[in-house]
Amino acid sequence: MTMYTKEQLNDCSKDALVDMYLDMQNRISVIEERIAAMNANTYGRKTEKVLPVDPNQINFLNEMEAVEDGTEYDDESATETESETEEITYRRKRTKGKRKLDLEGLPKVIEMHELPEDELIAKFGENGWKRLPDQVYSKLEVKPAQFTVIEHHIAVYASKKTDKVIKAKHPVEMLNNSVATPSLVAAIINGKYTNAMPLYRIEKEFETHNAPVSRQDMAHWVIKSNELYLNMVCDRMKEHMMEGHVIQSDETPAFVTKDGKDAGSKSYMWVFRTGEYNTERPIILYKWADGRAARHPVEFLKGFKGYLECDGYSGYKTLDTTYDDINICCCWAHARRRFSDAVKAYGVKSPGVQDTLAYRALEKIALIYHLDEKFNKLPPEERLKRRQSTITRRVDAFFAWVKEHQNDTGKQDLTHDGFSYCINQEKYLRQFLEDGEIPLDNSATERAIRPFTVSRKTWKLIDTPSGADASATMYSIVETAKANNVKVYDYIKLLLEEIPKHMDDKNTDFLDELMPWSETVKEKCQKRIKTK
Repeated sequence: MTMYTKEQLNDCSKDALVDMYLDMQNRISVIEERIAAMNANTYGRKTEKVLPVDPNQINFLNEMEAVEDGTEYDDESATETESETEEITYRRKRTKGKRKLDLEGLPKVIEMHELPEDELIAKFGENGWKRLPDQVYSKLEVKPAQFTVIEHHIAVYASKKTDKVIKAKHPVEMLNNSVATPSLVAAIINGKYTNAMPLYRIEKEFETHNAPVSRQDMAHWVIKSNELYLNMVCDRMKEHMMEGHVIQSDETPAFVTKDGKDAGSKSYMWVFRTGEYNTERPIILYKWADGRAARHPVEFLKGFKGYLECDGYSGYKTLDTTYDDINICCCWAHARRRFSDAVKAYGVKSPGVQDTLAYRALEKIALIYHLDEKFNKLPPEERLKRRQSTITRRVDAFFAWVKEHQNDTGKQDLTHDGFSYCINQEKYLRQFLEDGEIPLDNSATERAIRPFTVSRKTWKLIDTPSGADASATMYSIVETAKANNVKVYDYIKLLLEEIPKHMDDKNTDFLDELMPWSETVKEKCQKRIKTK
């Protein structure tokens, strides 16, 4: 910004001063909008559901579709959409018998409470009573962690005539010359990577139960378990992931102190997951890398053929030129986010906010979401058919409107950022109209990476690259287990019990029986109670 002296301003013409003043107004307006958006993101609610879709627009459209489909139209259900305002709250209806249902998957001990016969005679007289159905209620008991030392005594036998010595059969050890067991290491991994507990807290928790296990030993066991056993599980999961034709990806910074780079340099944790509509074998894989360069997703996705859904980061676009068989799809949530930030900066309830271009853009995108949400439970082929017949014209109208109003905003406005993003990514934002298995946005991957970002707040840094690789493996196994409704602790314990038995096998076919969707794992580790 040019700075003028008093004398220079006195020499300026009236027109020049007016232009300078208007320019200053525009700059101040941009700064105020950016500050308001930053304040909203920092202190406001972390939601993008900031406005309702126009009920008249939706209801009319739903009514027309109902007529086309020959189905009855329910006007009341039409307003219960993803785009309701953030101020709306509701009380969840309590389901009758819900408490009993929630406890069905747990072990049960029945305690009978009966009156002795002599007391009954005193109350009712001889044979003067009959027994009614019992009054039944349930209570939930819990036992704190229990540690048991298993001391193995292996019988050793020697021949009296030769040097022959044999030992009795004993379990294959996960880590030789270590007190670590599958159950102990599984508890550590579950505590750190499922419950976001740093190792020093797990160490303190163990101490309260008289189990003096240092965090250094814990870290060593986790890294060794990764190197020897668990890494091969992720490799097999990746093979299965590559068999699909939709993968979603995202990345987030991860600081590693001893990675050979300058202090403060960012590493990245990348996440790749099967498409959100793949509910039979969902797979979520983390991959640590020393940077955000395009070579990292290029290397990971080598051999993949299909669609990659991601944000607008240019590094992903390299895949378009590197691999002919990979098509990039962009996330509509990222397109919506810029307009959402602009509306938050104005103030959702501010007078005139509904007349802004940002608000109108959100309305149009919300309508696309509303329509697509109705097809979520359809098979991919039918979903694609409905999208092309119903949503395509809405997408065409949206991009035509964006291009019409692109120059109606200041180039530094948040709304202009949103318009530019949509126009630059139009080709990739339209891809969901080409395949019924492509989700409208990448929110599922952002949810998958969230456990890492939450845990990162507790430990801040990763010490070494090997620790970062181990963390990537653990998060991969934990999140894939959760996605398949498998109990994390039981699953990791099973892996560490079974894999050491197969280390001399000539192939790794046994790993297929240890995938979290296999019947073997479901029988031993599946949750009886599904969680959201």
